[in-house]
Amino acid sequence: MDPERQRIQEDLRGLLKGEAHCDEVFLQMYASDASLYQVKPLAIVRPRSTDDVIALVQYARENHLPIHPRGAGTGLAGESLGPGIVVDFSSHFRRVVRIEPEQVTVQPGVVYERLNELLRPQGRQFGPDPANAGVTTMGSVIALDGSGSHWLKYGSARRHLLGMRVVLANGHTMEVGREPLEDGISHDHDPIKRELINRLGELLAREAEVIARHQPRSLVNRCGYQLSDVYTRHHLDLARILCGSEGTLALTTELTLATQPTPKHRAVALLLFESLESAARAVTEILTFQPAACDLMDRRHLSLARESQPRFDPIIPDTAEAVLLVELQSDNSTELRDRLRRLVDRVRHRKRFAFDTRLATSVEEIDFFWLLARRVTPTLHRLRGVTKAVPFVEDMAVPPESLASFLVEMQNILKRHQVTATLFAHAGHGQLHLRPFLDLGDPAHVKLMAALAADLYQAVFAVRGTISGEHGAGFSRTAYVQRQYGELYRVFREIKQIFDPENILNPGKVIGDDPTLLTRFLRPMAAPQPPAPPTSPVETIEPAVTTPAVLATPAVAPRTFVPLHLNWTPADIGNLSRHCNGCGACRSQAPDSRMCPVFRFAPAEEASPRAKANLMRSLVNGDMPAEAIEKDDFKQVADLCVNCKMCRLECPASIDIPKLMIEAKAAYVANDGLRLGDWVLTRLDWISAIGSMFAPLANWVMSNRQARWLLEKAFGLAQGRKVPRFTSRSFLRRAYRRRLTRPSRRTGRKVLYFVDTYANYHDPQIGEALLAVLEHNGVSVYVPGEQTQSGMAMISIGAIDEARRVARENVVLLAEAVRQGYTIVCSEPSAALCLTQEYPTLLDDDDTRQVAQHTQEACDYLWGLHAQGALKLDFKPLSVAVDYHEPCHLRALGAGTPGESLLRLIPGLVVRKLDRGCSGMAGMFGLKRKNYRNSLRAGWPMISALRASNALAGTTECSACKMQMEQATSKPTIHPLKLLALAYGLLPGGQKLLTTRGQELVVT
Repeated sequence: MDPERQRIQEDLRGLLKGEAHCDEVFLQMYASDASLYQVKPLAIVRPRSTDDVIALVQYARENHLPIHPRGAGTGLAGESLGPGIVVDFSSHFRRVVRIEPEQVTVQPGVVYERLNELLRPQGRQFGPDPANAGVTTMGSVIALDGSGSHWLKYGSARRHLLGMRVVLANGHTMEVGREPLEDGISHDHDPIKRELINRLGELLAREAEVIARHQPRSLVNRCGYQLSDVYTRHHLDLARILCGSEGTLALTTELTLATQPTPKHRAVALLLFESLESAARAVTEILTFQPAACDLMDRRHLSLARESQPRFDPIIPDTAEAVLLVELQSDNSTELRDRLRRLVDRVRHRKRFAFDTRLATSVEEIDFFWLLARRVTPTLHRLRGVTKAVPFVEDMAVPPESLASFLVEMQNILKRHQVTATLFAHAGHGQLHLRPFLDLGDPAHVKLMAALAADLYQAVFAVRGTISGEHGAGFSRTAYVQRQYGELYRVFREIKQIFDPENILNPGKVIGDDPTLLTRFLRPMAAPQPPAPPTSPVETIEPAVTTPAVLATPAVAPRTFVPLHLNWTPADIGNLSRHCNGCGACRSQAPDSRMCPVFRFAPAEEASPRAKANLMRSLVNGDMPAEAIEKDDFKQVADLCVNCKMCRLECPASIDIPKLMIEAKAAYVANDGLRLGDWVLTRLDWISAIGSMFAPLANWVMSNRQARWLLEKAFGLAQGRKVPRFTSRSFLRRAYRRRLTRPSRRTGRKVLYFVDTYANYHDPQIGEALLAVLEHNGVSVYVPGEQTQSGMAMISIGAIDEARRVARENVVLLAEAVRQGYTIVCSEPSAALCLTQEYPTLLDDDDTRQVAQHTQEACDYLWGLHAQGALKLDFKPLSVAVDYHEPCHLRALGAGTPGESLLRLIPGLVVRKLDRGCSGMAGMFGLKRKNYRNSLRAGWPMISALRASNALAGTTECSACKMQMEQATSKPTIHPLKLLALAYGLLPGGQKLLTTRGQELVVT
């Protein structure tokens, strides 16, 4: 850390109760957001109170430092980026202060979706619905005057903003709202507030004619400061002036918002069209039916929908060039259905705009249709290749009556520049989210950005539209604000001067003089290239002259990188990390997603998967020294990834963050070695083997309070964690006795059982159950005695050299069996995942790939037998109910939930799915003392659901999830294989399934 940043960090930590960070790791995590831009800040501050915000503003003012407020960092225009102090309100300003019958008071870091969850029991909601509702914060909604699909009913955020508590640029705090005036004059008791109101009132009164003359005709407008409806001689609405100002006028610490009743009845019509023009012409007709929403999607959007969700295949035919998703709402269901019928009749049959329709009236169907609008656009980032759908002109809005003609002009402009694009639009209010496909690693395409923006915006101005409907100006559009408003821009400058005379609040946004701002701070999209050599030893090369619209990335010499431990190159790391667009979906805490269990209990930027991609991209691009990956501060961030794989599955761009973090952990381990506690966790197979040899003594030690205290102090094993007992005879010893350790000579189906540690040394009954079920179904089983643990714990911790040794030993054994016709099955999902997905990253050979291709989780193999009609169904009834939990590593295998499906074949057995996210155990993560409480917090939704259920037991395939499920409940958790064997009447031990808790499951 340089001396200047060191001084600032020390100063801020002395002033604030919140956090202040100036180290390189934090700066790089906050250098980008969901936009195209990257700017390394000077410092990161996460205030805990209004007093912190006041102290920060005063410090910044005294030292002439810019301040950039930030919520979830999901903006598309770069409005939260800058070279000064980034203030993250999402970490600690997350309190819902007060809920009243028709209004709510919140801090700016409250997530939009969480607010509506809290309002839902009262039958209320906050109506404007921005696209990133699952992660965006209410402070950002107000800062950008957010709206969304339902603008036609609810308008934008400013319509529902009642008041704000703000901190001004001089550090003064005050509450603002609709301020009373007497003949244009304020008599507020606060002199600073009174002067502010009177100066603004005088300006707005003087410039009323200019303000009125320069308003666009579009229904929505977020460009510049919104001044047309804030002033009369009797009031000045200060809150509305600040709404949409992007943090350039004041910092918000509290918001009071009006809430609206949730609709009693909803219905959705999906109208299919043969052209964009037909869809656009239909909008005018649709508006006469007073829809709550009317969104348009083009052919590319629909193709992505079919690819990402097969359920859309029969709904959206290939012939559809566009669709309109129209939602109607009403308090009367009969009236709603009649209005829906008349709308479809007019658009499809009478006007013949649409060639087909799909209707939805149930909540499930309606929510599914809305996935088109809310889940498909982010999947644009999954498209591989150098060209990307780039959001820089994604916020244009035109009058609805001009929509059809504007779409024709828009397509002509794109053709003229030989560019393709994808379009999603809130067609009912004329807002267009257009994303051209460009390669921003190509300077010619960067130059093309400015040309496209100029031509498209000129077409917008021609129909009196606006360049920004809801996403703000930021870096993307500030350079064009003056072109839209002409002489009104002068009034905006005076507004900024009144609020922020020293220009410290998010400077350069909304008001700015840089004509190259659109392309100036573009995030590097390609690895730096070495400069071309001079043509002669004495010749000097003059710097290349760039056009004003392009800031070229300086050429640099090739960088060295620390030795890599997985099968890839720095270029591969760069390509993978650059695919992360920073959309922030990985910050989701929604109950219907599993995205990052660590972020759920520690919602800070460093816990988000996005932060890890940012850091790795910074390393490869040269923004951080390559050796930083070996340092403690980088390791602390890497350790927040528990290798659960959920971010890879649920990330819109499918970024493999766990692989990036395994590489980071491996670099640290190679440089500094393993800590003692981590070393122990990577050798659990040895420890379990010794524990099994001395099972009575080992089990006594693990149940003794004093012994557990010593283990916690020595190795970090959480004293409160209930661990499984050791068996006195391992499964492999039993397999030797049954002569299963030699390949079978039988013909037909045959499998190799890869046992792994838990089933071998702690619960051999799992293996016994699998053997019994397979043999009952005519499958011969081979259990090689030379197999070792899978090595997943080693990989997750970063002990890659040791993991590679284990992988080589296993692959030699397993590959030979595969060549003999065996399928490898694993009763532990983590072992199956390790063999199929982790081993190929450690070993680059044909044997490893063969092993990966021929490995299945055990229940998946059995379900495959059932699909082929080869699984016997002679089950005895089990008259009990069980709660099934799907492990993360099973989900990562992409095989669905075969264990749950198999259990549903058993007569009388009631299987209820605990669809409440991750268990929080995360393998070895939950065993550590430092993580014990956090693992319980991460898994609390699942634990509480299991506790509340009246089921006799839980069931899951994962041994780590089983530990967590039995940790906080009195119910046993049973592997599905045991239940299958029990239903077949094959489980050793007779009619009772004994668990570690001594409870019983009885066959009736």
